[in-house]
Amino acid sequence: MSLRLGDTAPNFKAKTTIGEIDFYEYLGDGWGVLFSHPADFTPVCTTELGKTALLNGEFAKRNVKVLALSVDPLDKHKSWINDINETQNCDVSFPIIADEDKTVANLYGMIHPNASETFTVRSLFVIGPDKKVKLTITYPASTGRNFVEVLRVIDSLQLTANYSVATPADWKDGEDVIVTGAVKTEDIPAKFPKGHKIIKPYLRTTPQPNK
Repeated sequence: MSLRLGDTAPNFKAKTTIGEIDFYEYLGDGWGVLFSHPADFTPVCTTELGKTALLNGEFAKRNVKVLALSVDPLDKHKSWINDINETQNCDVSFPIIADEDKTVANLYGMIHPNASETFTVRSLFVIGPDKKVKLTITYPASTGRNFVEVLRVIDSLQLTANYSVATPADWKDGEDVIVTGAVKTEDIPAKFPKGHKIIKPYLRTTPQPNK
């Protein structure tokens, strides 16, 4: 199964390091990040989960709950967390799913047979409050993800969900944004009273409206 942007993220029940969860109930009315890693006790994954734990406060500020997944069993997860906390100077408090039967991995298309028939690749999904897939990122096993970039994208997703704007290349929270083509130029002052610039008829910018 290949999930695409706008698809409904499948619900599931799973055993995790914080107990059994129902995915939808765990997310509640907030946002979610579900990401897979190939295996426990692997070096790149150790740094990834550590970085995610260190950014826990940033995810919480954005009303985002994080879940990790691998196809290893629960006892390995719990033992591995000790290593992560020790080596990355963090406290892993978010759940890690033990997907031994690959149910969730198959639901979300996390196993790419041409990369590995047994292990999940580095898939990441951002799920909105409507349970729709808002973002997908897939990395190979050899390349660790940039979780600061994941936060940047979530800032963009949350902003553009509420305002008729888009974010330009390399945009960061607090910088100017692009007024979408759906807004007529003559209507911009009423919708965006902070001001705007017309660089080209199709490229109009305005200060970030929620700042």
